[in-house]
Amino acid sequence: MSGAPETGTTAVPAEPHAGRHVAEPAQTPASASTSGSASDGPGTSTGSTAVQRGASVLFGRGMLYVVIWSMQLVVSSLVSPVLAHLLPQSEFGVLASAIALYQALGVLAVAGLDQAAVLQRAEDGDERAARGLVSVGAVLATVVTLVALGTIPVWGDAAGFVGEHPLLLVAVLWTLPAALVQMSLALLVAQDRIRVFAVTSLLSSVGGSIIGLGLLVLVHADATTYAWGGVVAQGTAMVIGLVAVRPRLGGLLDRAVTARAFRLGVPIALGNLSYFVLNAGDRIIVQRLLGPEEVARYQIAYVVGSAVILLLTFTNSAWAPHFAALRDAVARRRLAMHARDELYLLLAPVLLAVTLVSPVALPILAPASYRVEQLTVVVFVVALTAFPVVASGATGRLLIVERRGVAVGVIAAVAAVANIGANLLLVPPLGIAGAALATVVAYALLAVLQQAALPDRREWRGPGRRVFLVVVPAVLLAAASLLAPQDLPWNVVRIVGVVACMPWFVQRLRAARGRTA
Repeated sequence: MSGAPETGTTAVPAEPHAGRHVAEPAQTPASASTSGSASDGPGTSTGSTAVQRGASVLFGRGMLYVVIWSMQLVVSSLVSPVLAHLLPQSEFGVLASAIALYQALGVLAVAGLDQAAVLQRAEDGDERAARGLVSVGAVLATVVTLVALGTIPVWGDAAGFVGEHPLLLVAVLWTLPAALVQMSLALLVAQDRIRVFAVTSLLSSVGGSIIGLGLLVLVHADATTYAWGGVVAQGTAMVIGLVAVRPRLGGLLDRAVTARAFRLGVPIALGNLSYFVLNAGDRIIVQRLLGPEEVARYQIAYVVGSAVILLLTFTNSAWAPHFAALRDAVARRRLAMHARDELYLLLAPVLLAVTLVSPVALPILAPASYRVEQLTVVVFVVALTAFPVVASGATGRLLIVERRGVAVGVIAAVAAVANIGANLLLVPPLGIAGAALATVVAYALLAVLQQAALPDRREWRGPGRRVFLVVVPAVLLAAASLLAPQDLPWNVVRIVGVVACMPWFVQRLRAARGRTA
């Protein structure tokens, strides 16, 4: 499975919006608890209260959505070692590349309309126009899927999938349902319909893996057969999601809303495509330069190291409606900075735990032929990417809410080009560790450029000293642990350290929910 998150969605027949009518103006947790007056300045007690309430929502109920979305991560971590043992190494590698390709097509198929729909709903205070955009997204996803299917012979071999056209066919068929699932999930989060969201999301992610493994065992042990499981699960989740959000066909005729959505969504889509390059494009470069066996090794290390990054991706998705509903720019900026700093502090125990557990987990996740003892450094470097991801997430949310989609897209494209260049430069001498390092460099550049693009940076500040005093020692300890031998006594020490990180994380999460800015 790809290191990037699989697109998921939730759906069930439409249900009451947690006791409220779904069209009630801006009645999301964000608007109910984080709105402050326009006069809430950085130093006022009212502003601090707004931030505290907003943090309570983000790190409280907002985290429930993150947990549900993170089931994709749990399933990926559990399924990857099974696939590594059931499939030949080259098959496992080409499957990872095919899923990465499908995710790129999914970005084109959605075209940023999911985020445009969430923002449209927050601005309108009702569902009408947002539901119309789901219909627009359905038409666009259908067109992208048909074009990709018809041109497989043109681009398949050039992408390195020589002789793998049946797998590409399945990967492309995955695109349409996954895109509509993503659109549905975005609105379900904005509506705070957590039960429907959970059903759709878990079906699209967990269901695909279970069905795929069943086909793998019962039908045929190859990558193409496994991929069919994802198509079946996503197709079912798509139906449930569409029933839940009820797309409005009249939206196809609403030119003004559609044009405005594309003005925001297309640059975001180009940016998301660039994010795809940042998250998964390195696998295609590794496949071209080092072969599918090295892709398989990198994929195993990425599954462990990117756990932190994926959690942050889910956090961004779950929190987007809260920031969209918060119309006060001052309070929104303050909440973004506060959430960023709290995420940094949460990352400290998570990064340390991931690094400590990798020498123990890798031999379980992959056979000895993967030379897993050499992958711990790759895990650590990939995990470090989480820090620039947090920084870029904070500024990226602000830029999107302010409809600066062009800036988001251009900056992401610059970072993607830098990532490709860094991969071409670092992979030949450093191997897959070079691919991991290139990702860190690219995300750091992305964070710097997005902060520079903020329209008003006068009140924007970096993390305080308390963040550095926690994060830096944790990173240094994680790096030092790489020098310890990978034998039984030291692995026991590592496990003890992982267990010790758990209450640390819980304490930090509780503090994030109640701490004032």
